[in-house]
Amino acid sequence: MKRAAGIVFRSTLLIVIGIGIGVFISENNSSDQNFSFSLGHSDKISKVLRLVKENYVDTVNEDSLQGVAVNNLLQNLDPHSLYLQPERAQSINESLDGSFVGVGLEYQLLRDTLVVTQVYPGGPAASAGLVTGDKVIAINQKKFSGTHLTTQRVDNALRGDTLSQISLSVLLTNHHVKQYNIKRGHVDLGSIDAAYMATPDVGYIKISKFALTTDGDFKTAFADLKSKGLKKLVLDLRGNGGGYLVAATSLADEFLTKDKLIVYTKGAHEERRDYFATDSGVFKDGKLAVLIDEYSASASEILAGALQDLDRAVIVGRRSFGKGLVQQQFPFGDGSAINLTVARYYTPSGRSIQKSYKEGPDSYHNELAERMRKGQLFSAQNNLNDSIFKSASPYRTSAGRKVFSGGGIMPDIFVPADSNESTQIIQELDEQQLFTAYVIDHLQPLLNRYKSAEAFEQQFNVDDAEFDRFIVYASGTIREMDSRELLISKPVIKSLLKASAARFKWGDDAYFEVMNNDDPAFNKAVGAVN
Repeated sequence: MKRAAGIVFRSTLLIVIGIGIGVFISENNSSDQNFSFSLGHSDKISKVLRLVKENYVDTVNEDSLQGVAVNNLLQNLDPHSLYLQPERAQSINESLDGSFVGVGLEYQLLRDTLVVTQVYPGGPAASAGLVTGDKVIAINQKKFSGTHLTTQRVDNALRGDTLSQISLSVLLTNHHVKQYNIKRGHVDLGSIDAAYMATPDVGYIKISKFALTTDGDFKTAFADLKSKGLKKLVLDLRGNGGGYLVAATSLADEFLTKDKLIVYTKGAHEERRDYFATDSGVFKDGKLAVLIDEYSASASEILAGALQDLDRAVIVGRRSFGKGLVQQQFPFGDGSAINLTVARYYTPSGRSIQKSYKEGPDSYHNELAERMRKGQLFSAQNNLNDSIFKSASPYRTSAGRKVFSGGGIMPDIFVPADSNESTQIIQELDEQQLFTAYVIDHLQPLLNRYKSAEAFEQQFNVDDAEFDRFIVYASGTIREMDSRELLISKPVIKSLLKASAARFKWGDDAYFEVMNNDDPAFNKAVGAVN
């Protein structure tokens, strides 16, 4: 999972899970408003908090107690109205603003040492000359490696004010030690995970979030691919949990002709507001396929819903998450904030994508697990038993095709999930970061034999002997591994190991090129535009 800080983690499974899914904030973010939320002493909540503070048997953390009380109140309204602790609010805002202050590297803690796994292009670390595989052994002339490191300690050490300086003593891959004096600065958190040519005329762009920089990031990636021959496009929104409304509408504008309705919002205290396309799109005519899955939420659903309703794109994958609520952020003076739902959004045909939450937050968040239990993610036939299909739909696309409402975007082409990709052993290997750890410890010399990512992808495969060595290596951390599950997961483990090696040496594009090679949804999307 990426961290908006001086450093960044990445999960190889690239799945958005948990309470943060479907982040979707209107462009009227209230971070610059003079807002305060104080409860008068006459109301019950304030009285209870005061009673606890003054009379409870044990000492309590008043700030924490207030946060719990406020969050419980909000969760009784809807699942996406939330109280955010200062760190969480800052993390969300940094991610969606598209930058943070730090040194600009990703790392892994391996044997109590910070190992650089990626360096952000154009960031302070890249400018200083750090590369993947470097090991930070001291910071500001004080020993750092071997001091019981935690992510929090690393985060605190690498963060700082803009232009403040940090000194890193680095053990290079040739075993020499080098000193780097780095000035912290703004590091771009791009929205594009990958952009490459899938075929001579089909481009592939994967978008991770809808931030303030997303439209600009897309235009840059698109222009580069167009120069390489792009005539058709596969846009990957799988795992994209959302972001700013204005980012979604701006990106939709790139594909639509003037005056097409993209989305509209309205609420009890918000008048209807329509968002229309302009005439500035960079790809208004070429064939387009959009990949979605059960983790595509909010702003992703705005884009997919608009392109489906207007018959502009073929939607490929599985039913999206089903979040059609707009949040506005109201900050407190201590850095904490409330994300409060202020409106619903509707696709051009009038569809509300929000799934029901009338049974409460627990039922709402368990809906995906229920879809899995019923096999709706793994079988085309079971997918047809999805409750969305059970009720008549009055909604039609511009060309008259029936589309569905009440719980996400239903794809035009259904592609079942591969249950072998989400086994317990793969989850554990990923959580322990063992794919990248093995690359660091055993595959770095091998990677130097290949002059390019293309050569590596074509010529290298994880054979059974390498797989066995990896499992022996992993068993030092994961003591018990089910042999049957290992056999089932073997092809996916091999792909993840190869992709992790490609990313370590050549970056995200190489990672996704490897993973997409055997991805049925990706291949269906490419076929849909050909």
